[in-house]
Amino acid sequence: EVQLVESGGGLVQAGGSLRLSCAASEFTFDDYAIGWFRQAPGKEREGVSCFSSSDGSTYYADSVKGRFTISSDNAKNTVYLQMNSLKPEDTAVYYCAADVEIAIATMCDSEFMDYWGKGTLVTVSS
Repeated sequence: EVQLVESGGGLVQAGGSLRLSCAASEFTFDDYAIGWFRQAPGKEREGVSCFSSSDGSTYYADSVKGRFTISSDNAKNTVYLQMNSLKPEDTAVYYCAADVEIAIATMCDSEFMDYWGKGTLVTVSS
């Protein structure tokens, strides 16, 4: 059974940094898109950043461009989200998710994701 387990969330002051990790187990797909989504209280879940294994392409939401970076370590089956210059509006539960059917980074949308982690909370104080 595929499992995605997030870690690295926490409380940070505005302007600070955090690195989220998503460890994938039993993940044997050759082509996939994997990425990060977030959901703030009272808001819909949104795609933050996705990565495609087939061509290495990436997607970033406009709100995080230039501040967040997605990367992967295939040897560790882990995907990371480096978050710099954090803002209070980045406060949310961050989820790792994977799409093993379409596998296109720009299709970084909840409806296309096949597997989800349970999330990790990121709180940015002002």
